[in-house]
Amino acid sequence: MNFRKALRQGFDWAERGLDPLFGPDWNPLANLGSLGWFLFWIVAITGIYLFFFFDTGVVNAYASVEWLTNDHWFHAGVARSLHRYASDLMVLVMLIHIAREIALDRYRGRRWFSWVSGVPALWFVYLSGITGYWLVWDKLAQYVALTTTELLDALPIFAEPIARNFLAPDSLSGRFFTLMVFLHIAIPLLLLLVMWIHIQRISSARTNPPQGLAAMTLAALVIASFVFPATSQGPADLATIPTVVGIDWFVLSLYPVIEMTPPGVLWAGVLVFTLLMIGAPWLPAKRQVPAAKVFLDHCNGCARCVADCPYAAITLMPRSDGAPFAQEVAVDPARCVSCGICMGACPSSTPFRRSGELITGIDLPDRSLAALREEVIAACGSLTGPGRVLTIACEHGAGGATASGRVVLPCVGMAPPSLFDFIISRGLADGVCIAGCAERECANRLGAEWTRQRIARTRDPYLRERVPRERLHTVWAGPTEKQRLEAEVARFSAALTVVPKLEQARRLVAGTKEGAAE
Repeated sequence: MNFRKALRQGFDWAERGLDPLFGPDWNPLANLGSLGWFLFWIVAITGIYLFFFFDTGVVNAYASVEWLTNDHWFHAGVARSLHRYASDLMVLVMLIHIAREIALDRYRGRRWFSWVSGVPALWFVYLSGITGYWLVWDKLAQYVALTTTELLDALPIFAEPIARNFLAPDSLSGRFFTLMVFLHIAIPLLLLLVMWIHIQRISSARTNPPQGLAAMTLAALVIASFVFPATSQGPADLATIPTVVGIDWFVLSLYPVIEMTPPGVLWAGVLVFTLLMIGAPWLPAKRQVPAAKVFLDHCNGCARCVADCPYAAITLMPRSDGAPFAQEVAVDPARCVSCGICMGACPSSTPFRRSGELITGIDLPDRSLAALREEVIAACGSLTGPGRVLTIACEHGAGGATASGRVVLPCVGMAPPSLFDFIISRGLADGVCIAGCAERECANRLGAEWTRQRIARTRDPYLRERVPRERLHTVWAGPTEKQRLEAEVARFSAALTVVPKLEQARRLVAGTKEGAAE
């Protein structure tokens, strides 16, 4: 078992443990990105509020922080604590988010852009926290200032050592705090810009967590702010050197390491770490699957694939082939991850076609609808006995491994509803089990949701009315839930033996009603 697989299974176990507490929709580990945005806004709003009470003078900076913490504890003091704890939680959420994307292998290949654009966001978050601690100007701020400036002095970019500004009380002026306030405002603004860039290649990006999860997170932070209010560690005194300070291990965890490591080694380590983070999508590079391909002879520019693509890889363009349609679709190969959801959205994706080559409006060159139909027919041929079930599974979920009676797809959203109709109406199987990712989150973001809506006949292309809903069964299970999937398929198979009797009874009832009407 490689590291990424072990990490992925660890996350799946953790998420399964949180599902009973929060439910799939509110699971924190499935909403890390949107939680990061939510925490950013909490930090920004509380920071703006605290600025009204803050004095940037050398002497008054600490006094103003103490005044708002103690005299106005019930609003400004709570805001300070909320600002601190939301910042800490944002760092934690960001680090877990990075680890989870690595576990799910969602940082390589054509997803490199979001990963690389997230690297500066990582540093901006830490820089925002560090400059914030300087503004308090207590003993911890003095320690952070001395350690940071000594590290900066190792770079040959300053005419004079800046650490000398912190060697004596008379060497520090109020302009220092003005500069710190400017940096503490400018860096978060840059962070917001980078966060916006970070989501540009994602369609319908989630920047707001579910309202219930947001309310629970805010409530927990407010309670923590009342129970464990953030306090200062005594005024800074440049005549002395701080020897014992309390460290915020979320934002300042590297500072003890900085003290013990030569500056040159540290800067080299920072550079190497940053380059490794930027180069991670190509270390090693992910095998690229050919992007989706458009066949204009079968495309009328309906834009369903545009609406369903999770990565904004498909756009509408003016018609170029002279066909009597206003538009056509075009695929950006740099953005397409070959999930196949577009093929499942195309109204021309029907396996029933008998004459001519089976081509759809948009298809995957390496996994065409024609090839998928042949796979389905072959897989159904191995089914025996009563209650024959064909499982159409997502490669990222519990059914990701190849098995008898199973067809594995990049995403279950790749399968058009007409494929289920084809299987059942042609008698290839008695029922179809659709085994997608865990309910809390789809590996391709929207595939599971679009599949649910298509089956429920609320999203084009609709599942035809003639398909008995009891012959379809959906299972949303992560990679560590293989036994549950097998049990669900077995129960579904057993239930299918009763379905013919129910259908016969339904036809008899319908015939009786028609006879009574006559």
